[in-house]
Amino acid sequence: MNMADETAIAVVGGGIAGLAFALALHQRGIPCDVFEAVVDVKELGVGITLLPHGMQELTALGLLPQLEAVGIENRESVFFNRFGQRVYGEARGRHAGYELPELGIHRGKLHRILFEAALQRLGPQHVHTGYRCAGLAQDEHGVTLSFADNAQGPIAPVRAQWVVACDGVNSAIRRHFYPNDRVCYAGINTWRGTSVHKPILGGKTYIRVGSIDTGKMVIYPIVDNVDGQGNQLINWVAEIRDSEARMNDWNRPGRADDFLPTFADWRFDWLDVPALITSAEQVFEYPMVDKDALARWSFERVTLMGDAAHPMYPRGSNGSAQALIDARTLADEIATERAAGGDLRAALQCYQAARLPATALVVETNRTLPPDFIIMKADELSGGQPFDNIDELISQDELRAISDNYKQIAGFALKA
Repeated sequence: MNMADETAIAVVGGGIAGLAFALALHQRGIPCDVFEAVVDVKELGVGITLLPHGMQELTALGLLPQLEAVGIENRESVFFNRFGQRVYGEARGRHAGYELPELGIHRGKLHRILFEAALQRLGPQHVHTGYRCAGLAQDEHGVTLSFADNAQGPIAPVRAQWVVACDGVNSAIRRHFYPNDRVCYAGINTWRGTSVHKPILGGKTYIRVGSIDTGKMVIYPIVDNVDGQGNQLINWVAEIRDSEARMNDWNRPGRADDFLPTFADWRFDWLDVPALITSAEQVFEYPMVDKDALARWSFERVTLMGDAAHPMYPRGSNGSAQALIDARTLADEIATERAAGGDLRAALQCYQAARLPATALVVETNRTLPPDFIIMKADELSGGQPFDNIDELISQDELRAISDNYKQIAGFALKA
């Protein structure tokens, strides 16, 4: 595309938020173009969990069959302390009474499903790869987007009437409006990997072990029978908080030696954690970062969405779900305003009013009262030592209340 080819709505970023938003617009008969920085979209990354409220949005886009075909349906979520003792467990997804499943899936496969749906429905002429946004300029009639050169050479600016920034935590468009924008780092680093392993606890369980104060692991399967011998591809995440730690580098491969000592004695009768870690072919390191809530997302003809609007700690599997809700909300607001013949500035403002406070609360809750507060509470009551009986320290009903409170804030309480 070039300056001569104006698009009505430019979706900057072809990740989960951008592709879901483009599909939602297409579903409502609204044209758009997607501009993705990567030239060749590949199945990269590790695991992601799709909670019922995220699944609701993806199902509305007609993607449930494709997702169920490649994901694993979680039956339960279970919390253990660092000694491998069960603290609390609950049914999940359909097994908990929701209409839709909770799925563990490879992030790259989720992205591929969204990308292929966009190519098929919008047409490849409306999905542009190799377009890394470098900046923008607004005027009374529209927005001019500039892009960095790619391997094929310079890219001409693109003119759009409206722009939705879905370009991630390091969003160039967010930085245009907030030039001093910085991530917030509180001394928590993470390492992620996938390991081929026999099914753990039945092979349909989302597992949290320990807390960031003592070392924490999140473990769940994302591919069934990955080797034809009944083993699964297990996604795992290690989290460690250290006030003296330097922030991990997204761009550097992780080293097991940097975090394995914390988990060296985590050998339980139901899982050997060090063996799980060392069997991974590759480890990625990431800092645990988010950003403080913004005062506004919408600026005349431009608004922010997903991680560009509200990057949050990857706790509670909520980042993707909130981005998917963003996408549907803005698509609905735009459709309503267009039908009334109104100015889409009003749609952008209504979207902001609906989503900014809600996501700001999730960002804060992920910092202060995440789901694994259940384990932190148990450790507090046991003095950080093994317990004889968890029910003598705290009731399952009290632990369930912690879990239910998080679901309520995040927007996937069963009654909702």
